[in-house]
Amino acid sequence: MGVLNLTPDSFSDGGRYNRLEAAIERARQMVAEGADLIDVGGESTRPGAEPVSAAEEKRRVLPVLEALLSLGVPISIDTRKPEVAAEALALGVHLLNDVTGLRDERMVALAARYQVPAVIMHMPVPDPATMQQHAHYADVVAEVKAFLQAQAQRALAAGVPQVVLDPGIGFGKRLEHNLALINCLGELVALGHPVLLGASRKRFIGELSGVEVAEKRLAGTLAAHLFGLSRGAHILRVHDVRAHREALAVWGALAGEGQRG
Repeated sequence: MGVLNLTPDSFSDGGRYNRLEAAIERARQMVAEGADLIDVGGESTRPGAEPVSAAEEKRRVLPVLEALLSLGVPISIDTRKPEVAAEALALGVHLLNDVTGLRDERMVALAARYQVPAVIMHMPVPDPATMQQHAHYADVVAEVKAFLQAQAQRALAAGVPQVVLDPGIGFGKRLEHNLALINCLGELVALGHPVLLGASRKRFIGELSGVEVAEKRLAGTLAAHLFGLSRGAHILRVHDVRAHREALAVWGALAGEGQRG
């Protein structure tokens, strides 16, 4: 899953693709590099980010979504606003990615109405601006698993055709929480739904590697994502598509040889 941020303030590449032409070109580039789907977002959800209005978010994302639907790969809308999701899905977007975990019944209803899969992500509270203040868990793996399981059951019962589970790396999580969740991804996989891992360029990688600049955290990102695959992750949400494709080609060949042995 290639990341396309249409925001001026995203933690890694804010402002780089917030013009229509630049966004379309970046999406085409990611598809050429091997992206299986593109995730489009118009609001930064980094810790402490300022919210934007639904009108502004729609202004950012809708023209890009309309242009990208002809690329030949599925397009995902990354939003926590039902108003934005409704118009994106009406255009023909293929996947709903909700960082608030489908807490809003309207998001569930939209995914069911348009019969699109939904990504359910864990965040301790539905507000990214304050999520790090709530990074307290007695057992982070058990609590995240319970939340995702409950939300998945509710969504499927309401008619959503498929759900994808995302532990929400970095969203209301500290270093030790992120490490525990990636190490125990198998517990989420055991719930029977595809699991998405989005560790790309995250702060915890900088904490471990000493790399302060987000865009320079590729090596650490690859390590985290390949480890996540070994624990059963199905989808990787990435900024650096080509590097991941190259790493996956080698990792996949080695994993296949290991199974033969």
